[in-house]
Amino acid sequence: LVPDHSSGSMHVISWFVALAMASQLQGHSLPRMSRNVVRQPFSARLRAAVPTRRVDCKATMAPGDLVLVTGSTGGVGQLVVANLVSKGYRVRAVTRDAEKGKALFGSSDPNLEVVVADQRHAETLEPYMEGVDGVVSCSGTTAFPSARWEGDNGPEMTDKVGLHNLIDAAVKHKDSIKRFLLVSSTGVVRRKQFPFLIMDAFGVLSYKKMSEEYLEGSGLPFTILRPGRLTDGPYTSYDLNTLLKATSGSRKNVELAKEDSLNGEMSRITLAEAVAQAIQLPCTEGNTFSMMSREGNGPGAETESWEKLYKTCV
Repeated sequence: LVPDHSSGSMHVISWFVALAMASQLQGHSLPRMSRNVVRQPFSARLRAAVPTRRVDCKATMAPGDLVLVTGSTGGVGQLVVANLVSKGYRVRAVTRDAEKGKALFGSSDPNLEVVVADQRHAETLEPYMEGVDGVVSCSGTTAFPSARWEGDNGPEMTDKVGLHNLIDAAVKHKDSIKRFLLVSSTGVVRRKQFPFLIMDAFGVLSYKKMSEEYLEGSGLPFTILRPGRLTDGPYTSYDLNTLLKATSGSRKNVELAKEDSLNGEMSRITLAEAVAQAIQLPCTEGNTFSMMSREGNGPGAETESWEKLYKTCV
């Protein structure tokens, strides 16, 4: 979402061009939603789970728990789903497009079910919150008007209304929810500063910040991750077996900050691992982390390494 402004003036020029073009576009009406359920198991080849150390904490999630993932067919969400299933979690993937979910996730693993709901319509979420141990929100849209805004899918409906509905649905089941993890964005605090004020021209960063604050005040055990501009993908035309083999090249290291102070890029692949690790670590509960990918080796899939990294910012 947030570009690396250190890359030069051409990025700035592109932003202003996009902003000028954006002002010519119109919104669209909100579509009616189907509440049909599609239960599609994952590929059996994902059963070779990535080793994960279980942390001894009552409120900590662990393999076997049921995780509801929104934005599951998006660039980050699909990688999060793949990662969680490979680690032994049961995943309930929420999508608005049953056919897309079926095509992407395949049909052979009983630990994954795909359900059709639209978090912009609160009543469609409630049936799927039952039995959920944790929630991961990977939903998002583009900062500037694009085809993804069609059907009233702009920043306000996606990053505010939809997320507030999801949080409200989780609050109704707060006795069973062990963690609610929100994937937000860097720049939400600095949205009135250049270059983030350009990215916030249509309110995407403002609405994300509103949802962060709504989650913080909900009483739910939460974790918020603020990645930089996303790289590595999206791999929306790849099957999930291929996704699990994807790597982030030489930029496997991770820099964290407690404040919204980092600039740069974040690998979607590394972000998915960061999500899967954060939901099981007690030290991430009630905390917000900004994160960027950096050159060098990082924590990989080692839980102890992620724990040490997260603890540097709590």
